[in-house]
Amino acid sequence: MLLTLLFVPLTMNAQQDKDASAGEESLFEKVTKIEKKQDNFHFLLNLNNSFDVNQADGDFQNAKFNMRQIRIEAKGNINKTFSFRWRQRLNRNNSPAPDGIDNMPTSSIDVAGIGVKTSDVFSMFLGKQCAAYGGIEFDLNPIEIYEYSDMVDYMSNFLTGANFQFQLNPNHQLQLQVLDSRSASMEDMYGLGYDHSKVPLLYTVNWNGSFGGVFNTRWSYSIMSQAEGYQSHYIALGNELNLDKFNAFFDVMYMREGIDREGIVTGIVGPKDDQGHQNDAEYLSFVMKAQYRISPKWNVFVKGMLENEGLSKASGVLEKGKYRTAYGYLAGIEYYPLQNSNLHFFLTYVGRHYSYTDRAKVYGNENYSTNRISLGYIWQLPMF
Repeated sequence: MLLTLLFVPLTMNAQQDKDASAGEESLFEKVTKIEKKQDNFHFLLNLNNSFDVNQADGDFQNAKFNMRQIRIEAKGNINKTFSFRWRQRLNRNNSPAPDGIDNMPTSSIDVAGIGVKTSDVFSMFLGKQCAAYGGIEFDLNPIEIYEYSDMVDYMSNFLTGANFQFQLNPNHQLQLQVLDSRSASMEDMYGLGYDHSKVPLLYTVNWNGSFGGVFNTRWSYSIMSQAEGYQSHYIALGNELNLDKFNAFFDVMYMREGIDREGIVTGIVGPKDDQGHQNDAEYLSFVMKAQYRISPKWNVFVKGMLENEGLSKASGVLEKGKYRTAYGYLAGIEYYPLQNSNLHFFLTYVGRHYSYTDRAKVYGNENYSTNRISLGYIWQLPMF
């Protein structure tokens, strides 16, 4: 079975750059008792599985087992210059999106490409990859996230292109990235009524900074060509504080879109001319998380999210301003049973509340809340 897994065709999902299992002994080493001394190939299995009890507006909805994440990843260094990485989500459709411009599956493959390092200062990654958006949480392995903010959850994060990285010094890195702005058809992303952009690209500049490891930053600015005559602008400011057993981060994200790519505002007020996504959508999101490692085996955390969703300009009968405020509140405890392993069991509570303004209630929207209690495990298992 192990050999079968190792030689699965390399068409899998990828995650962000932080590996929770770094330094952990692989399953191959545990089984064979042979130490792996080279860095040419790593094979990872990423799991997030839980039993969820769901409630909406005080009414019990369901209780079920849920495999939220199952991703496999292969990566390694061929030599000092060339590397590779591939990550795929197995519980997503693997067919290329119709009329997609990159001939890649929209939702299953996260990362598939090669890295080229020409010096200690300059490197690049070519292929499908995660957009170099700012935000501390955005850079975490997706299996570690119990609940994303609406803005991140609805964004298209894995796109095809090139990322150029400049290591200015050991503590500061600058990234310049150019990606296709979409991987699906215009109709799927924006609805009808829009013309194709002749250069459908996304441009991002990203700064990752570290000040003694105590305070870290992950800031970015992005501009995206959505359709002919329409652009999107996105700013993300991630700030992290590390104090021994205590860790906290605060992410601020702001997006102004020519076309409502996320579709949240369009879902509130209805489509433009009954066929396309609305124009001039505006999103502002705040995410804060604090955690304390009580002991090597126990960790507790709390997290809060606040998001404003609306229109930056008036359009016809639609007024400028906020249409909905989304609140998120989480708390949980994690147990790490194994030494030198990222395997952890968790018990979490996740609450969401959506509050609509009077201008949004005209379109039939009503305030509502959801609650979830989850008991499960998370493991990035190094297979080889």
